[in-house]
Amino acid sequence: MIRQDIAKFVFETKNTLIMDEVKTHVGSWLGQAGVDPENISWTTELALIAAAFLITYLFTKAFRLIVIPAVQRITARTKATWDDYLFNRDLLDSVCRLVPPILWYVLLPFAFSGMPVLLAILQKVCLIYLIITTLRLVSTFLRTLYDISNEHEKLRNRPLKGIYQMVNLLAIIIGVILMVSVLIDKDATTILAGLGASAAVLMLIFKDSILGLVAGIQLSANDMLRPGDWITMSKYGADGTVIEVSLTTVKVQNFDKTITTLPPYLLVSDSYQNWRGMWESGGRRIKRSLYIDQQTVRFCTPEEKQDYLRKGWIGEDEAAPDAGTVNLQVFRRYLLSYLSHRSDIRNDLTQLVRQLQPTPEGLPLEIYCFTGTTEWAEYESIQDDVFSHLMAVVPQFGLRLFQRPSGRSATSA
Repeated sequence: MIRQDIAKFVFETKNTLIMDEVKTHVGSWLGQAGVDPENISWTTELALIAAAFLITYLFTKAFRLIVIPAVQRITARTKATWDDYLFNRDLLDSVCRLVPPILWYVLLPFAFSGMPVLLAILQKVCLIYLIITTLRLVSTFLRTLYDISNEHEKLRNRPLKGIYQMVNLLAIIIGVILMVSVLIDKDATTILAGLGASAAVLMLIFKDSILGLVAGIQLSANDMLRPGDWITMSKYGADGTVIEVSLTTVKVQNFDKTITTLPPYLLVSDSYQNWRGMWESGGRRIKRSLYIDQQTVRFCTPEEKQDYLRKGWIGEDEAAPDAGTVNLQVFRRYLLSYLSHRSDIRNDLTQLVRQLQPTPEGLPLEIYCFTGTTEWAEYESIQDDVFSHLMAVVPQFGLRLFQRPSGRSATSA
């Protein structure tokens, strides 16, 4: 501690000697220029202030007109694209804004060495200005990183926006603490110690942000959600495409073009359906049933067997007179053959035609297969073609689809 005080005293003494020497040289130069000796004191102060502003202006102009164009020319010649984003105009302008407060903080003691109170106030203003410009630089840098990650093949689909927002929020909190420490002349660690007592209040205030950060990390680490995913969360009215994942919100554009906003932690604590696997597989599932009137299920007649044999729907052994061939079995095999011969139905994915538990509405015959496209309109068109054909071909097997009696049915009866 004593060594630090001695080093600080020596440093301040050297600075004082340098400033006195500078003032002496400036005063001597002004005297040679014809300034009245009685006005040398305040004229020297004005000259030093003007010199400080002039030096700041020249350095800032040099940075804008020489350094920034030079950096941009260098990055333009490289094959990589990340440096074009990293050293973009906004980021370099933010760096340029750091020059004035740094130079003022260094040069003002030369002009206001005789006014310590005013000098202390001006230096505090410079420090606060420097902190604000640094926060702006951090914000611009994080925004640049987000743009770079959007261009990266592996990172573009990760929900990183929330993480960048949380880092920016932490930087702002640290900046505010530093500004308060400058204003009240207290060490930042002392302020942090005082904030520790009110940590519960801070956690309550930033509860959504903290939960959002944790959820964002989980979503990203486990690859649970990406912008562009189609998710369904019926409980909260979300059924559409994820357009943004931020620190506090996940925006879902529903298919009716409305926007549903969800907190990120809800996607971790609650269940939702992500259709990304369907898009990646390239096939969309058809799972739908035809309800067969159970009273029409029967053994095939000899004439029907010969007809089915001629059409290739059954084999020779099933066409034998003593074979107990059931019309529903023939229809089921026809369905499987029909699906396997369609070019728009995937043969490399599951294809099933199965009976489900009979219901009062009939016997469900479920068709389970996958289309060769994931586009909604094409999928619906294929499904319509399949079931329109099946409903039209049912009577050829002596079967009838179940339908509740209508007014027309009652009249016909």
